[in-house]
Amino acid sequence: MVNNQSTPLDRTFAALADPTRRALLARLDAEEAVTVSELARPFPVSLPAIMKHLDVLSDAGLIVRSKSGRTVTCQLKAEPMEQAMNWLAHYQRYWTQQLDRLAAFLEEEKWPADPASPSSATSTRRPRKSTKPGRSPKK
Repeated sequence: MVNNQSTPLDRTFAALADPTRRALLARLDAEEAVTVSELARPFPVSLPAIMKHLDVLSDAGLIVRSKSGRTVTCQLKAEPMEQAMNWLAHYQRYWTQQLDRLAAFLEEEKWPADPASPSSATSTRRPRKSTKPGRSPKK
Protein backbone atom coordinates (compact mmCIF):
# COMPACT_ATOMS: atom_id res chain seq x y z
CA MET A 1 0.00 0.00 0.00
CA VAL A 2 1.13 3.56 -0.60
CA ASN A 3 2.73 5.35 2.34
CA ASN A 4 0.72 8.50 3.20
CA GLN A 5 3.88 10.21 4.48
CA SER A 6 5.45 10.23 1.01
CA THR A 7 5.56 13.22 -1.31
CA PRO A 8 2.83 13.77 -3.91
CA LEU A 9 5.28 12.77 -6.65
CA ASP A 10 6.03 9.49 -4.85
CA ARG A 11 2.32 8.77 -4.47
CA THR A 12 1.72 9.51 -8.16
CA PHE A 13 4.46 7.17 -9.35
CA ALA A 14 3.41 4.47 -6.86
CA ALA A 15 -0.18 4.70 -8.09
CA LEU A 16 0.91 4.54 -11.74
CA ALA A 17 3.19 1.57 -11.10
CA ASP A 18 0.30 -0.92 -11.10
CA PRO A 19 -1.16 -2.03 -14.46
CA THR A 20 -4.68 -2.37 -13.02
CA ARG A 21 -4.60 1.20 -11.76
CA ARG A 22 -3.28 2.43 -15.13
CA ALA A 23 -6.16 0.57 -16.83
CA LEU A 24 -8.64 2.19 -14.45
CA LEU A 25 -7.21 5.63 -15.29
CA ALA A 26 -7.42 4.87 -19.01
CA ARG A 27 -11.06 3.94 -18.62
CA LEU A 28 -11.74 7.15 -16.69
CA ASP A 29 -9.94 9.11 -19.40
CA ALA A 30 -12.25 7.62 -22.04
CA GLU A 31 -15.45 8.37 -20.12
CA GLU A 32 -16.44 11.46 -18.13
CA ALA A 33 -17.76 9.82 -14.95
CA VAL A 34 -17.97 6.08 -14.32
CA THR A 35 -19.54 4.22 -11.43
CA VAL A 36 -17.36 1.94 -9.35
CA SER A 37 -19.41 -1.07 -10.48
CA GLU A 38 -18.89 -0.19 -14.15
CA LEU A 39 -15.17 0.30 -13.54
CA ALA A 40 -14.86 -3.08 -11.83
CA ARG A 41 -16.86 -5.06 -14.41
CA PRO A 42 -14.07 -5.85 -16.96
CA PHE A 43 -11.46 -6.83 -14.35
CA PRO A 44 -10.95 -10.41 -13.16
CA VAL A 45 -10.62 -9.27 -9.52
CA SER A 46 -13.17 -8.69 -6.79
CA LEU A 47 -14.97 -5.42 -6.17
CA PRO A 48 -13.10 -4.93 -2.85
CA ALA A 49 -9.80 -5.26 -4.75
CA ILE A 50 -10.91 -2.57 -7.21
CA MET A 51 -11.95 -0.40 -4.25
CA LYS A 52 -8.42 -0.70 -2.84
CA HIS A 53 -6.96 0.35 -6.20
CA LEU A 54 -9.34 3.30 -6.27
CA ASP A 55 -8.22 4.24 -2.74
CA VAL A 56 -4.62 4.40 -3.92
CA LEU A 57 -5.59 6.50 -6.94
CA SER A 58 -7.65 8.79 -4.73
CA ASP A 59 -4.83 9.16 -2.17
CA ALA A 60 -2.51 10.14 -5.02
CA GLY A 61 -5.04 12.75 -6.13
CA LEU A 62 -5.51 11.10 -9.53
CA ILE A 63 -9.26 10.54 -9.18
CA VAL A 64 -12.18 12.21 -7.46
CA ARG A 65 -15.10 10.19 -6.13
CA SER A 66 -18.59 11.51 -5.65
CA LYS A 67 -21.55 9.78 -4.06
CA SER A 68 -25.17 10.16 -5.04
CA GLY A 69 -27.36 7.93 -2.92
CA ARG A 70 -25.73 4.50 -3.04
CA THR A 71 -23.92 5.14 -6.33
CA VAL A 72 -20.27 6.20 -6.25
CA THR A 73 -18.83 7.67 -9.44
CA CYS A 74 -15.20 8.37 -10.21
CA GLN A 75 -13.62 11.02 -12.39
CA LEU A 76 -10.05 11.43 -13.58
CA LYS A 77 -8.07 14.29 -12.08
CA ALA A 78 -4.84 14.39 -14.09
CA GLU A 79 -3.15 17.39 -12.44
CA PRO A 80 -0.79 15.27 -10.28
CA MET A 81 0.56 13.70 -13.48
CA GLU A 82 1.86 17.12 -14.55
CA GLN A 83 4.44 17.07 -11.75
CA ALA A 84 5.47 13.55 -12.80
CA MET A 85 5.79 14.69 -16.43
CA ASN A 86 7.94 17.64 -15.37
CA TRP A 87 10.20 15.30 -13.42
CA LEU A 88 10.52 12.96 -16.41
CA ALA A 89 11.12 15.87 -18.82
CA HIS A 90 14.13 16.90 -16.74
CA TYR A 91 15.76 13.55 -17.54
CA GLN A 92 14.65 13.46 -21.16
CA ARG A 93 17.98 14.99 -22.24
CA TYR A 94 19.74 11.74 -21.29
CA TRP A 95 17.43 9.71 -23.54
CA THR A 96 17.77 12.26 -26.32
CA GLN A 97 21.58 12.20 -26.14
CA GLN A 98 21.65 8.41 -26.38
CA LEU A 99 19.24 8.38 -29.32
CA ASP A 100 21.23 11.13 -31.08
CA ARG A 101 24.40 9.04 -30.71
CA LEU A 102 22.63 5.99 -32.14
CA ALA A 103 21.31 8.02 -35.08
CA ALA A 104 24.79 9.41 -35.79
CA PHE A 105 26.28 5.91 -35.68
CA LEU A 106 23.67 4.52 -38.04
CA GLU A 107 24.18 7.38 -40.48
CA GLU A 108 27.97 6.87 -40.53
CA GLU A 109 27.89 3.09 -40.94
CA LYS A 110 28.17 1.68 -44.46
CA TRP A 111 25.29 -0.73 -44.98
CA PRO A 112 24.79 -2.95 -48.04
CA ALA A 113 22.31 -1.48 -50.51
CA ASP A 114 20.12 -4.60 -50.58
CA PRO A 115 20.30 -6.88 -47.52
CA ALA A 116 18.51 -9.65 -49.47
CA SER A 117 21.15 -9.73 -52.22
CA PRO A 118 23.02 -13.05 -52.70
CA SER A 119 26.39 -11.52 -51.88
CA SER A 120 25.25 -10.49 -48.39
CA ALA A 121 23.51 -13.82 -47.74
CA THR A 122 26.64 -15.98 -48.08
CA SER A 123 28.81 -16.56 -45.08
CA THR A 124 32.51 -17.29 -44.89
CA ARG A 125 32.15 -19.31 -41.68
CA ARG A 126 32.32 -23.06 -41.95
CA PRO A 127 29.34 -24.96 -40.58
CA ARG A 128 29.87 -26.62 -37.20
CA LYS A 129 29.98 -30.37 -37.02
CA SER A 130 27.40 -31.60 -34.59
CA THR A 131 27.62 -34.66 -32.39
CA LYS A 132 25.00 -36.54 -30.46
CA PRO A 133 24.62 -35.44 -26.85
CA GLY A 134 27.06 -37.18 -24.53
CA ARG A 135 29.45 -38.24 -27.28
CA SER A 136 32.71 -36.59 -28.14
CA PRO A 137 33.58 -35.95 -31.79
CA LYS A 138 35.84 -38.48 -33.54
CA LYS A 139 39.31 -37.27 -34.40
